Amino acid sequence: MQFSKEEKAKFLEGWKKSGKSAWAYAKEKGLIPQTFTRWAKTAIGAKPGFAEVTAQIRPPATNTPGLLIEKGGMKIHIPQGLGCNELRAIFEALGGIS
Repeated sequence: MQFSKEEKAKFLEGWKKSGKSAWAYAKEKGLIPQTFTRWAKTAIGAKPGFAEVTAQIRPPATNTPGLLIEKGGMKIHIPQGLGCNELRAIFEALGGIS
């Protein structure tokens, strides 16, 4: 199915307001997630390929509130109060959450 530029823009605006990952939002709306992700990247002028992610490596304090995600031997501590944009960037860099 083909969508007009206006329809794509409405989907993209809805996604930004939803706070969901592009993948989850596309599935919810019945869109092909790979296609929707391409729309999002095109809209922000991103080029296809790998994205460089800068990480600050420091052990979390044992009493710091937040969330600890463990997957495949990797541990990610997400501190309480992290903004939704930063959290979305982390999840998208990890390939989304299903």
